[in-house]
Amino acid sequence: MKMSRGLLLMSAAFAVQSVPSNAQALDDLGDSPATTATTTATTTSATPVLTYTRPTQATKLHNYLFDAFGPYPIIGAGFAAGLNQAHNTPPEWKQGADGYSRRFGSDFGIAAISTTARYGLAQAFRQDTLYYRCECRGVVPRLRHAMISTLTARQRDDGHRVFSFPALIAPYAGTMTAVYAWYPGRYNAKDALRMGNYTMLGYVGGNIGLEFFYSGPHSLLSRMHLNSTREAPSSGANP
Repeated sequence: MKMSRGLLLMSAAFAVQSVPSNAQALDDLGDSPATTATTTATTTSATPVLTYTRPTQATKLHNYLFDAFGPYPIIGAGFAAGLNQAHNTPPEWKQGADGYSRRFGSDFGIAAISTTARYGLAQAFRQDTLYYRCECRGVVPRLRHAMISTLTARQRDDGHRVFSFPALIAPYAGTMTAVYAWYPGRYNAKDALRMGNYTMLGYVGGNIGLEFFYSGPHSLLSRMHLNSTREAPSSGANP
């Protein structure tokens, strides 16, 4: 429900992105050329300038490889495997090094498949699912932006935001594959959906981290498209 309200608020913001600035120009049609030129310059300066630049295929491929096989998914899989080991999930894999290695491989595989599904479907739908940091200020607007970005993407050359079917499907693609490929037979689609929900929450947490954590020139994020300022501006936003 909160996600839907956020999407509606975002749509309203884009709808009122610019305030009509030509009313004065209509009243000053009979003025001197200098006045008309000044009015035109004022009107032009009030027009928002879109800064979004669609990423190249090379950039998308670079980010896919980093997201699927880079240090972050390895660390994430190690952490998730540790939690599963502590809770003995699934119990059929038991404990010890062998149990941990199976859980690590499973969690890493789920993440890799989910990432592959997200980038592959985004390519098919011609969507840009890379994360763009908010041009807004304030903790609450930036937090809302990070959460909304979990289920939205940029589309076309102007980079307008749309609901992203690839972003919705991807978290469950990995867990469904795991349940029917290597999990014990007692697991079913219900378990895959439950685990996919956790993956989706992980995406939300990842976006929040990308929004608020340091991503300067010497960070790992500098190797990605994630610390770029090439975003479509929101209404009233300041870089």
